[in-house]
Amino acid sequence: MTDAVGSIDMPDAEDESPESSKKTRKGGKRGKKGPLGRLALFYRQIVAELRKVVWPTRSQLTTYTSVVIVFVVVMIGLVTVLDTGFARVVKYVFG
Repeated sequence: MTDAVGSIDMPDAEDESPESSKKTRKGGKRGKKGPLGRLALFYRQIVAELRKVVWPTRSQLTTYTSVVIVFVVVMIGLVTVLDTGFARVVKYVFG
């Protein structure tokens, strides 16, 4: 049975190239830039990541918001009922 290309046991031929054994510069691209250049790079990376996000449609957003509000109202009701019940039990026992 043979290993898949690029597996741990049998690396690719590209992985064994002499260029990969050379030491790379420590700073890379960021080593040349000052604080403003790094800040600009950070901002560009943020914008690039936000472009990848799949934003919900207006109807999906309305549905999600409604579900969250209904869930919160149900939980408030449950906690209120439990709190009132425990308060009456404590009042009965100690009061």
